[in-house]
Amino acid sequence: MTFRTSFENFSAILRSRRAAALASVAIAAGALSACQDGDGLRSGRAYKPIPAETLALMQEKGMNKHSPILFRAFKKEAELEIWKMRDNGEYALLKTYPMCRWSGQLGPKKREGDRQVPEGFYAITPQRMNPNSAYYLSFDVGYPNNYDRAHNRTGSAIMVHGACSSAGCFSMTDEQIAEIYAIAREAFGGGQPQIQMQSMPFRMNADNLAKHRFDPNMKFWREIKEGSDHFEITRREPRVAVCGGRYVFNSKVKNSSDRLDAREVCPPLEQEESLKNMVAEKNRREQQQVAELVAKGTPAVKVVYADGGQHPSFRHVTVVSRPDAVDKGPTEIHIDASGKPVKTPVQVAAKPEKPTPGAKPAATTAVARNATHAAATPAAATVATQTPASVPASASAFAPSSSAPAAAPAASEPFYRRWLGGGATTTAPESTPATPSPTAQPAGASPTPPKRAETENGRKPAPKRDKQAELPMMIRGAVPALPPSFMAFAPAK
Repeated sequence: MTFRTSFENFSAILRSRRAAALASVAIAAGALSACQDGDGLRSGRAYKPIPAETLALMQEKGMNKHSPILFRAFKKEAELEIWKMRDNGEYALLKTYPMCRWSGQLGPKKREGDRQVPEGFYAITPQRMNPNSAYYLSFDVGYPNNYDRAHNRTGSAIMVHGACSSAGCFSMTDEQIAEIYAIAREAFGGGQPQIQMQSMPFRMNADNLAKHRFDPNMKFWREIKEGSDHFEITRREPRVAVCGGRYVFNSKVKNSSDRLDAREVCPPLEQEESLKNMVAEKNRREQQQVAELVAKGTPAVKVVYADGGQHPSFRHVTVVSRPDAVDKGPTEIHIDASGKPVKTPVQVAAKPEKPTPGAKPAATTAVARNATHAAATPAAATVATQTPASVPASASAFAPSSSAPAAAPAASEPFYRRWLGGGATTTAPESTPATPSPTAQPAGASPTPPKRAETENGRKPAPKRDKQAELPMMIRGAVPALPPSFMAFAPAK
């Protein structure tokens, strides 16, 4: 062996070791970043064949593995669809994959680091396929597109990948992404120049449109819904362009000298009349359905996530990014036409608290007695938690009983008890009426003082308040009756 040959062999070994070291560093760096690519060594993952069951499904639906495909993603439902072109040129649904994880909220991505999964129409090219991803396999969806750039939106490396971890990406399981990647690879191999990705906040049906009718993003959602409608009507990939900062679909300029610019005002456009009419008719039917749902009481809501979600079928998966955020689930907030939250009172059945050993019972209020009475009276259970303002003062169901036996002393004595002294304040359990006790009222006690409206000084009665109305009952049976003039000037607590 010559010196030259030995040197070349030694150099080759150094190059291979350097490449392996760089690959390890790149993979480790990719694992620490949010949906970033890795530059590791190529593996056999990217060349796995399409599963036999999926190939059989293609054949059954009149497709072949090299025919073009199209992706549709729905964030709220956490589903990713693959549509594939049939022999007649129309697309048909091949498979629906439950999404293992997506992050952020419903709505478009606007800036780098907001953890938002983008919404809109994107183009995936062969150059965006990454066989060396740190997340098993991945491909870039093409964010930002011309629309995003026209609105000065930032961000990059938004992927469909494996690992069930998302910081702005569409995350699948490793098994799912292996099949999805293989289907896309074969479509590119058949000559498809780019794959369209339609990313929607939710399925654009009447139910979702009714619920989200006042969401601040609805204007944008109706814009991308038009492209979705074009696809659902024709079953063909819509032509997508951007001008004047908005999407236009299946349209062309009237004057051949005009050009579409994402930031410039749209020139005069024209669209096939029959398609235009079909889209208009579809929208008319949906608006009618939305109106019917609203008339039936469907509330307007805004869905809020702790940080995205996942398909219910993956709730058993423990290896997932931010499991705490997923476990909380989405919250629906009722909103008004301006998009602001609407305060809606929620009635909750009153639960009696267990008394603490050795502690004195708290002072009984009108609301507490009403709740106790409601718990003991089934007919009044639905108003057990009403506030004092919502409970009629004249409601006989909540009128205090003057013949009930005395209860334990209250934790805090009323001001007139501390001032006048005397026996313990009495309270009456509403659910157990009893016969009058001969000792319930001291001998020689005066009758119950008249109410404020019955005083002889001719003053106009003040508005009735629950606590003021209860004062006679609390005094009766505890201390000698007070003169009417005292009740007229007693301050309300």
